[in-house]
Amino acid sequence: MNSRHSRAEQVWVGLFVLIAVGLLVAAALAVSGAFGSGTVPHRSYFKFAGGLEPGAAVRFGGMKAGSVLAVHIDPEDSTRIEVDFSIGQGIPLKTDSVAKITSLGPLGDNYLELTTGTRRAPKAAPGSTVKSSPTFNFNDLGEMIAGLQPMVQQVLEKLNLRLDELQVTVARVNDLMNDKNRANLSHSLSTVNSMLSEDRPKVTATLDNVQAASTQLKSLIEDLRKTMAQADDALDHINAVVLENRKDLRSSVKELRETLLSASSVMNQLNQTLDSNSGNIDEILANVRVATQNLKELTRKLERRPYTLIRADRRKERKPGGK
Repeated sequence: MNSRHSRAEQVWVGLFVLIAVGLLVAAALAVSGAFGSGTVPHRSYFKFAGGLEPGAAVRFGGMKAGSVLAVHIDPEDSTRIEVDFSIGQGIPLKTDSVAKITSLGPLGDNYLELTTGTRRAPKAAPGSTVKSSPTFNFNDLGEMIAGLQPMVQQVLEKLNLRLDELQVTVARVNDLMNDKNRANLSHSLSTVNSMLSEDRPKVTATLDNVQAASTQLKSLIEDLRKTMAQADDALDHINAVVLENRKDLRSSVKELRETLLSASSVMNQLNQTLDSNSGNIDEILANVRVATQNLKELTRKLERRPYTLIRADRRKERKPGGK
C-alpha cells in the first residue's frame, strides 16, 4: 500500500512539473512574439543601438505596445543597426511615426519608443520601415561640452575684463562722491533753493508784465497790419484815378510800400527787443504808440490830399510888379 501511494504521488508530481514547464514555455513564446497571431512586425534603423537587446519593450506614446525581436547589423549597410520589433494589431502606428531609443529614467533600461504621428496620416503597413530619430547618449553630451569649452573660456575672459573695468569705474565714482564733494553739492543745492524761493515772486511778476506787454504789442501789430491794408487799398484807388502820372505814382507807391515794410521790420525787431529787454517795456510801448500815430496821420493825409504824392504842395512865387 505504501509503495502504491508513493508511486501515485510521484506521478502527480511529475505531471504537475510537466504542466508548469509547458505553461512557462508558452508564456516565454507569447512574450517573445513567437506565436505571431496578434502582432505586426516592423523595422527601424539607427546609427547607435544604445544597448537595446531582443526582448526589450516597445512603447507607443509611452504605453506598452510590443517587444524587440532582433538587433543586428544591416547586411546592406554596415554603418547602421537594424532593429526588428513587433507591436499589437490594435496599435495605430502611422506612416509619420518616429522610432527612438530612450529610457524612463537615468537608471532605467533602454526601450524603443514610437511616436503617435499625426491624426490624418495613414496607418503603416505591416513589415514597413519606421523612421528613426538619432539617439543622444552621454558621449555626445561630453563632446558637446568639450566643443563649448573654448567659447566658455572666451566668455569668462571677457567677463573678467568687464569686472576689472567695473571696479575702476566704481573706484572713480567713489573718489568723485567723497565727503567733501557731497558737502559742496549739498551746499550748492541749498543755495539754489534759497535763491529760487527769494526771487520767485519777482520772476513771476516780470513774466506777468512781459505777457501783458506781449498781448498789447500783438494788438498794436494787428492794428498796424490793418492800417497797411487800408493804405494799400487807398493806393490802388489812387493808381486807378491818376493814370497820366502812373510812373511817378508807382515810384511813390513803391517807396510807400518799402516804408511800410521797414515799419513792419521795425515792429518785429521791437517785438524781439521786448522779449529780451522786459525792463524797458514802457519806453518801447510809448515809441510804438508814436510810430502808430504817425502812420495814422500819414494815412489820413493821404486820404485827404492824395495828390501830395504826385506834386509838392507849393505856391508859385510872385515877382514884384507881377499880377
